[in-house]
Amino acid sequence: GMERGGMERGGMERGGMGRRALDGSGNDNNDDRDSSGNDNNNEEDGNNNPISLQLVGGEEWLANPVLPEDVVNESVPGNMRRAEHFLSLLSRLVSFFRDKLADARVISTVAPPLFLAELQAKMLVDGKSLRFCYDRLSSLLKTLQVVNTDEFTPIQLLADFATLLGTYAKGFAVITEPYDERMVGVPDPVIQLSCLDASLAMRPVFGKFQSVVITSGTLSPLRLYPRILDFNPVAIQSFEMTLPRNCICPVVLTRGSDQMPLSTKFDERENPNVIHNYGMLLVELAAAIPDGIICFFVSYRYLDFIVTRWHASGILEKVLGHKLVFIETQDVVETTLALDSFRRACDSGRGAVFLSVARGKVAEGIDFDRHYGRAVVMFGIPYQYTLSRVLRARLEFLREKFQIKENDYLTFDAVRQAAQCVGRVIRSKSDYGMMIFADKRYQRHDKRDKLPGWITRHLQEAHMNLSTDMLMMVVQKFMRSMAQPYDAGQIGRSLLSAEAVAALEDV
Repeated sequence: GMERGGMERGGMERGGMGRRALDGSGNDNNDDRDSSGNDNNNEEDGNNNPISLQLVGGEEWLANPVLPEDVVNESVPGNMRRAEHFLSLLSRLVSFFRDKLADARVISTVAPPLFLAELQAKMLVDGKSLRFCYDRLSSLLKTLQVVNTDEFTPIQLLADFATLLGTYAKGFAVITEPYDERMVGVPDPVIQLSCLDASLAMRPVFGKFQSVVITSGTLSPLRLYPRILDFNPVAIQSFEMTLPRNCICPVVLTRGSDQMPLSTKFDERENPNVIHNYGMLLVELAAAIPDGIICFFVSYRYLDFIVTRWHASGILEKVLGHKLVFIETQDVVETTLALDSFRRACDSGRGAVFLSVARGKVAEGIDFDRHYGRAVVMFGIPYQYTLSRVLRARLEFLREKFQIKENDYLTFDAVRQAAQCVGRVIRSKSDYGMMIFADKRYQRHDKRDKLPGWITRHLQEAHMNLSTDMLMMVVQKFMRSMAQPYDAGQIGRSLLSAEAVAALEDV
């Protein structure tokens, strides 16, 4: 029932990406050896000719899509085939990275070739050897019949880092940060290998399959994706939703009840009027909307800040007078328990509010269908942390290679994330819910036009500049209309008519 934006890419030659497969534990079994050190990955036919075991239907590529074909098919260098030689190489890698972290004093961003040149000069390790670290470590762990691979996670991460570093000369950046920029002066050195080019992940897909269809409910704007993924689509299409009734009500809240503008811009987010108006908005929504309400904030830091202010001013207590309140944290276990308690509160009829964060666990993979989500509030526009070195490096890469402007990408990414959040409440044709964009900036065309079409088609002109009191009138009217009986099988709206089916058969 969701509108799907889609792009299709055709006319590609079929090419073999890889012959690597992962076993159930996630280890590469292409170089599997038994305890005697003999290859056991091949069988023989009746004439004693070796038969290579390969998966079919593209599964051999799907097992591991990150390495190019030449790396997959190339033999492991002789200087690391013996276990002692490979362990010596790993030891030198560990020493090199330990020294780099200890000597980190300034923030730096370098291309992989420069980083490799320094590694080769100091430790006599060449890039070709690094490309096979992942394969060689997996083979060694299997030879030793290691069952609990969790103990070797750190060295596996190092091997993954080295493999990607030696494989890709472009599209990556090695970023060294001696401290977190939000906690200057506290030593916390980190070396990151950041992928700047998303097309690297898609290129093997286009090389392997003749036709590729990319679909999603948040592919908006459609024209930007081919540029980021570096391909030429043969067809781009956006489909309308088929719903038996207008069960989506998106609105843009620009002002509080006191007519003060609402925004989470950096210079306004700590404004007492903004904090108070956001709090009173939640109080009134909790009183008017049944069952579950989901709220998304731009960051964990802002969520902690605003909840603390609401608690001090008594707003949180007013919300608790109508519904229970649960909060997402960065701890996975705590968040899971909070989600379970939230669902039980909705099931019991008590109702609940869940305070979450855009780009968090809840925003990415948790559905709030049926009575678990009758309204979702997006407090602000979830821009990425613009001082992040990883983000700055990617913006520079996109500007140089694809001529994508910095502001265009940041806005596209933020609005896409907002659409991802509000879409949590509509999971079927029988669902209904309010979508409240609580920030005056959503009123602007450069923000609103980047929302998916299935949202903007339901966004009425009268709902693009609301204050809190006007919003509550819209909420009450919408909830009353959703309480009325309706025909879920209306021909021509939620179901295809006989003529429409016949027309499809003729195509």
